[in-house]
Amino acid sequence: MKRVVITGMGVISPIGSNVDTYWNHLTTGKSGITAIDQFDTTHFTTKIAGTVRDFQADSYMSTKEIRQYDRYLQFAVAATQQAIEQARLEVSRYAERVGVYIGTGIGGIHTLLQNHQTFLERGPKRVSPFMIPMMIGNIAAGQISILTGARGPTMATMSACATSNHAIGEAFHVIRSGRADIMIAGGAEASIHELALAGFCNMHAMSTNNDHPEQASRPFDLHRDGFVMSEGAGILIMESMDSALSRGAPILAEIAGYGASSDAYHITATDPEGGGAYRAMKAALEDANIRPEAVDYINAHATSTSLGDQSETRAIQTLYQHSAQPPLISSTKSVTGHLFGAAGAVEAVACIQAITHNMVPPTINYETPDPHCNLDYVPNEARNTSVKVAMSNGFGFGGHNAVLVFRSAM
Repeated sequence: MKRVVITGMGVISPIGSNVDTYWNHLTTGKSGITAIDQFDTTHFTTKIAGTVRDFQADSYMSTKEIRQYDRYLQFAVAATQQAIEQARLEVSRYAERVGVYIGTGIGGIHTLLQNHQTFLERGPKRVSPFMIPMMIGNIAAGQISILTGARGPTMATMSACATSNHAIGEAFHVIRSGRADIMIAGGAEASIHELALAGFCNMHAMSTNNDHPEQASRPFDLHRDGFVMSEGAGILIMESMDSALSRGAPILAEIAGYGASSDAYHITATDPEGGGAYRAMKAALEDANIRPEAVDYINAHATSTSLGDQSETRAIQTLYQHSAQPPLISSTKSVTGHLFGAAGAVEAVACIQAITHNMVPPTINYETPDPHCNLDYVPNEARNTSVKVAMSNGFGFGGHNAVLVFRSAM
């Protein structure tokens, strides 16, 4: 089977709209959570989110394209351009051997609801003919294929918060099996909207620490009170080692394993014992032929919910029950908030950067230990340490679990 490496990365996030800014703010613990100001939050219990504020769409696309692209697609296109530029990739030269696997958890909700409002106020003839192709969940993968000329396997994954881990993992297997040489993979999300916020508020799933937004996302801390919704995109350029070497492309890291499972438990709650998460981590390590003891860093899915953080801790403890102490663990969602379908991709970038810089980003806002979460979560300050192998966890509503293993390619 072919070895698969990462040659390019792109990020749009609440803490920076390029990889360097994102990584700098991640490692210094600069939170991207702020008060929502796009709409009136008077009647909402949660009034905060991780909003992307430094994004300049016109740096990546024309005015016409901006009008025709939902916000989530704009993010995906921009992150893809960043990744392609870093990879020094001319897609047209390899078009039939380049594929696109980009997913989303919610898709073009802004487009859908704007057009629904138009429908109610002005009637059916005023609904945009672009509404359907702008809002559907596969359009990021489809549009990026069109824009780049990639003619290989193209697909959109949609598995809630596990979406982009699934996209990257499945793309990894496409290359490893020889069905493509290069894959553009990741996820995008832009769901900070009144309706989505109302739905999550009424689930009582989100933090209500509105007076201190930057402190609201506090994974593993005893006083955590829910996640913070965020937006953005993460894209990787993945290719076979042979392809990367033949092109003289920069090799950032190797993706070594991918594991997936289902909790088969509940539509929103995770298995309290972490059984599905454990099986996905175990499968990813077996796929990589790497023992648990070789992992230096785990980027936890941990969203800052009481049950979720506890169950992931249990899963990690189960994975290491016959081994030495588990590796360093952190939740970068403490800084970025939860990007839903884009979370796994931006966290994959964090893992690759951790390997590149031998630095583990912190879990900020960790002040009071939870006796049920008793591992080393790298509290509040980044840690300089050798990182040769990093694992990234992604779990989604419906019981979807997807785990990726990265390692140094040197």
